[in-house]
Amino acid sequence: MAQEVRGVIAPGKDEPVRIETIVVPDPGPGEAVVRVQACGVCHTDLHYKQGGISDDFPFLLGHEAAGVVESVGQGVTDVAPGDFVILNWRAVCGKCRACLRGRPWYCFDTHNAEQRMTLLDGTELSPALGIGAFAEKTLVAAGQCTKVDPAVSPQVAGLLGCGVMAGIGAAINTGGVGRGDTVAVIGCGGVGDAAVAGSRLAGAAKIIAVDIDDRKLETARAMGATHTVNSRESDPVEAIRELTGGFGADVVIEAVGRPETYRQAFYARDLAGTVVLVGVPTPEMKLELPLLDVFGRGGSLKSSWYGDCLPSRDFPMLIDLHLQGRLDLAAFVTETIALDEVEKAFERMHAGDVLRSVVVL
Repeated sequence: MAQEVRGVIAPGKDEPVRIETIVVPDPGPGEAVVRVQACGVCHTDLHYKQGGISDDFPFLLGHEAAGVVESVGQGVTDVAPGDFVILNWRAVCGKCRACLRGRPWYCFDTHNAEQRMTLLDGTELSPALGIGAFAEKTLVAAGQCTKVDPAVSPQVAGLLGCGVMAGIGAAINTGGVGRGDTVAVIGCGGVGDAAVAGSRLAGAAKIIAVDIDDRKLETARAMGATHTVNSRESDPVEAIRELTGGFGADVVIEAVGRPETYRQAFYARDLAGTVVLVGVPTPEMKLELPLLDVFGRGGSLKSSWYGDCLPSRDFPMLIDLHLQGRLDLAAFVTETIALDEVEKAFERMHAGDVLRSVVVL
């Protein structure tokens, strides 16, 4: 029987979000209903609200979430009612050419729930990243549920559902940061700080954090940065080279998503070094680089989508590291809030006042 719950929707472009009654259908084949316990407020949700992702309003916002499986549909065997799970927005198919080649993190046919959640009047909702977790309960594809140790707090577990996983994965999975490497991270918001934490976890010898905000640089130091550069005050390329013996960093992670910061990343890497783009650009942005420099400097230019993660592999591992005291996920949580405080949380995010606001239900 369908259930009625409270949820936060974005009714139209740049309109304030509001709480509405959401109708959650019973799970169909391959689907699950999850009782949401906590959900982070991510920049991607703000982009949905601003119409920067699509115009398929109204959106049911929220995607960086953890909770408990309440019910499952026909054919679901990987999760069961009562399982504590992190929701992921890339449920791999297991059948496409990437999956069959043993590279499921590149899956070309990820999927979401077939049914739509609605408003009381029957208006269909578009769930953010196929999840829609600013709600007391949500309907997802069962493959979007990743079981982890229930000993972890939902407030920190959910962060792996998007931003923190994107940053850690950019360092470890995409960038291949290893012991003794030098790493520079340009842009120290939530994703950039997660890249700093991931680099530290991987054993990097020197981690250089770059930003225009001293508050963010201070937070980056707490996450593991060994050096900081305020790029308002000095040329970040020259500063990174000076800190690396004149060579540049082995891996430079660009967590802003702008052409000018990407150019900085490109020229701040060592010869044969790696650039990882994890910041999300907008459609109109263009990049121009001398092709001779691309050729002559060698190395790799990579993009990292969701940290090239495989949720079934990476989420449990990172939760275990957190519970062992080796990865401080709680450090990413600036505040916990209620559902009706999401609009204010967007404002604080835009002002750079928080690393992560987390809705607790």
